[in-house]
Amino acid sequence: MKYHVYGIGNALVDKEFEVTEEFLATQGIEKGMMTLLDDEAHITLLDTLKKTFGLKARSGGGSAANSIVAVSQFGGNTFYACKVADDEQGQFYAKNLKESGVSTKLTNASTEGSTGKCMVMITPDAERTMNTFLGITADFSESELHFEELAQSEYLYIEGYLVTSDISRAAAIKARQVAKENKVKTAMTFSDPSMVTYFKDGLKEMFAEGVDILFCNEEEALTFTDTTTLDDAITQLSPKVGKLVITQGAEGASIVYQGKTTKIAGQVATAVDTNGAGDMFAGAFLYGVTHGLSDEQSADLANRAAAKVVATFGARLSKATHDSLLAEVS
Repeated sequence: MKYHVYGIGNALVDKEFEVTEEFLATQGIEKGMMTLLDDEAHITLLDTLKKTFGLKARSGGGSAANSIVAVSQFGGNTFYACKVADDEQGQFYAKNLKESGVSTKLTNASTEGSTGKCMVMITPDAERTMNTFLGITADFSESELHFEELAQSEYLYIEGYLVTSDISRAAAIKARQVAKENKVKTAMTFSDPSMVTYFKDGLKEMFAEGVDILFCNEEEALTFTDTTTLDDAITQLSPKVGKLVITQGAEGASIVYQGKTTKIAGQVATAVDTNGAGDMFAGAFLYGVTHGLSDEQSADLANRAAAKVVATFGARLSKATHDSLLAEVS
């Protein structure tokens, strides 16, 4: 086995801004959600944000990419399949993944177009709101899957955001088929409540007969199953999932496995930026289950890592922080 986790998802350069509640309201931006923008709207909003608040930080992003980087920084072997353009943003993105220890095939990227960007707006209550211009990542397809690397992996990890593009959704479904043929387990995240709200049929197509691990938060679980209680949502989801991992913010997480629900306590944190918390949780959990940790230990590590992420700006942590977190649970 060459890779512990092979991820597929959007390649986005994150641009973070500290904004006010009033700004979101004035701009008609739905707080706490991810909204897709076209090129013109993205340029206009980015210019307004820069002039009004100034850029807080720029970093590599993308939901599955954040999780894959976490696995790598904890010490796992990872591969990320994605699509960037031959522009400054794409070169930055590829370099960022390489420096994080993630294997890719982006070194010779020469695709015309624009690399995707995500404007992450953080309000004083630490909640993140995202407006995303997918750019060339909307054309992520089977051509970028790299089946040889997938076949050499323990887990395939799919982000729910791929549902928004027909060609990317088809690629995710193809990746699942190849994974199954090669006895590679599949993990998936619903990614964001907006994906379940507006793209439920597509997510059901990607979810298909089920997955080995499903990551979602409570709101996503309820919306996907059209239920009003978490117990009812679990009843519907668990028969199709090997391990159902439900994140619950400061309350921690619940793991449903073989009919038993285990509650893992959350960690105390002073939140300044919730961007990437779910991504970090998934990455830490995947590292744990591929490195001999129990589900409880993996979720404990994931909660600790997510608490660290929300206490700082940005969706990723330093290698030293990953090492210290691992030492706490090993």
